[in-house]
Amino acid sequence: MKLKEVKYEAWLSTETMHSNTRKWLSELKFAENEQLFFDDLVKSYTLQLIDSKHFAESKKVVDKLSALQKETNILIDKVRNHEKGLKIMVDGLNELKKEDIYRDKHGKLIIIMSNYLEKYRTLKTQLFSLVKGIIKEGKQKRLLQ
Repeated sequence: MKLKEVKYEAWLSTETMHSNTRKWLSELKFAENEQLFFDDLVKSYTLQLIDSKHFAESKKVVDKLSALQKETNILIDKVRNHEKGLKIMVDGLNELKKEDIYRDKHGKLIIIMSNYLEKYRTLKTQLFSLVKGIIKEGKQKRLLQ
């Protein structure tokens, strides 16, 4: 999957940047909690996931989930630090160079978050498809018995 590599050059107001940052933090915290659910889901279907029929695909999905959990924690810290840096924009001092650097970092975070959310949605789809297939197989086996 090719990740977006676009330069974001729009003038953003302080309120917009603060709103973006709060939204990202909310999405990341939700993803963090959702990933705990995914861990439980994987544990619930471990035997079926390690079945030779599903092993290769499930290993890829579980590895991606693990990597995404680490990335989520890193991004939460990055966004929190970015939010703390917002004071540069509202302190009343004209530090144009620092403000430009902050805006540039914010633009890069827009791209990083967009790519992260795209990867996250793809992983969720893969995980749900995998588990859905396993559940269907289990139901079919019970019907045949």
